[in-house]
Parts: sequence; structure tokens; C-alpha cells
Amino acid sequence: MGAAVSAPGAIDAHHHVWDLAVRDQDWITGPELAPIRRDFTLDDLAPEARAAGVASTVVVQTVTVAEETPELLALADRSELVAGVVGWTDLTAPDVVDELARLRQLPGGQRLVGIRHQVQGEPDPEWLLRPDVHRGLEAVAAAGLAYDLVVLPHQLDACVRAAAAHPRLTFVLDHLGKPPIASGGYEPWAVRFAALAALPNTVAKLSGLVTEADWTDWTPQALRPYTDAALTAFGPHRLMFGSDWPVCTLAATYGQVVDMARELTAELSGDEQTRIFSGTAARVYRL
Repeated sequence: MGAAVSAPGAIDAHHHVWDLAVRDQDWITGPELAPIRRDFTLDDLAPEARAAGVASTVVVQTVTVAEETPELLALADRSELVAGVVGWTDLTAPDVVDELARLRQLPGGQRLVGIRHQVQGEPDPEWLLRPDVHRGLEAVAAAGLAYDLVVLPHQLDACVRAAAAHPRLTFVLDHLGKPPIASGGYEPWAVRFAALAALPNTVAKLSGLVTEADWTDWTPQALRPYTDAALTAFGPHRLMFGSDWPVCTLAATYGQVVDMARELTAELSGDEQTRIFSGTAARVYRL
């Protein structure tokens, strides 16, 4: 198990939970994902987070099902660990403003900190630029929430245009935009990534990287070109740590993921490390 992160009271800004008896996770298919085709609960996560020096977390949606977000809010309401929820709602719905307000009134609704849609699964690379999505993003901004981007590298150009069109909304790029680490690819991901970082209303998560690498043969050094690019483009004040548990367990333990992030940020000052491991998430998600 990994040692505690340098900043006490660290925040894990990206993890999931699911109960297959409540709802199927239809994306968990095939033999490669078989190890995570089981229930993962906060009771499973809590001891690992505690051992790694993580005091609070942000739980993130996994499926585009309206019922999931109220369930996550209720879970957070009962939990001392979960400080925030990034949920899902249909951005294209005519009543999106009312729906966001309704979610805020539910048990745990005060812990709703952001909205996310599985843009990576949309066949239209410019889905984020659709007029109905534009209206939904405006509603998210008006509600004082952040918007998490889960996208593939070829969708980053649309992310840049969307973030430029919504300067009041903070866009949070999950998993550094999923760079092609396993193949050693760098461009055009890097130039698109830097273009997004050039916009002041964007931040990024140091999350999900071990599963973008070779699951059986990754090393911190294999990830370093991508994390160094993130540190250069965003700076520590716009980066936050996330474990992407339990998806990360396909390639690494929770402690190994924390240790990897510590190693790749070890040359930063104590204040800079604190920003990555707690400050940025607390500020962006208003935890």
C-alpha cells in the first residue's frame, strides 16, 4: 500500500462506485474488464484511501442514467468520505435548468459539484458544440457547477471551442484527455491538450493514466512525458489528483496510483504539491 501523500487531508478528485444488483454497468464487457465486473463500494474504498492519506473524495458518474445521480447524492449524504458528486443529467433536455435545481434539493444535493456526460462515446466529434448542448452547458454554469470532460484525443478540438464559448463555466478535463500512453504517441494529443490549457477556465485531472498505459508493464517514467506536459500547460494550480478507482485496479492498486502521482510531482514545492493533492479540487469543486 502506498505511503501518505505529502499534503495531509488529501482529496481524491475522481473515483467511482457501483452495485451491479442495483444497475448494470453495460460498459464493463469482455475478458479484459472482467476483473472489475463486480460491486465496488465506499466500504471497499475507505481503508485504501485512509492508508494513502486521502481524507475526502469526489465520486463521479459512470452511466448516462438519470437515476444514478440521486443515488450518488444520497450516498454522499451518508458518507464522511465523499465531499462531492459529479453527476449526470441530460444537457439537451428542455427542462435542464429545472432538473439541476431539483437535484440540488435532493438529499445530499448540496454535494453536487459538477456534471459529466460520456462524450467519449458520442459518434459526433463536435457533440459539445451542438446548440442544445450549448444551452445545457450554460445551465450548468448558471447553477455554479463545473463540467467534467471525458473525451478522446480527437475530441479535444471541440473541447477548446466549447470552453472558449462558455467562459463562465469551469471545464475539468478527466484523465488528461486520455493520451495514447500505451503506444508512446504524443502528437497531436499534446498540441490539442495545450490549446485547451491556454484557456483560463480549464483545469485537468492527473487521473486514469495507468489504464491508458500498458496495464502489465507501466512505470512512472512511461507516464512522465504526459504529466510533465500537464504541469507545463496547466501548472499545479490547475491540476488535481484523481485515482480513477476502481478502474485503475485493472493496472495498479490504489496505493500504487497515489505513489505514482507522488513520484511524478516530487520535484514540486510543498505548496505546489498541496494544490494538486487538495487545493485545486477544493477550489474548483467548492468542497
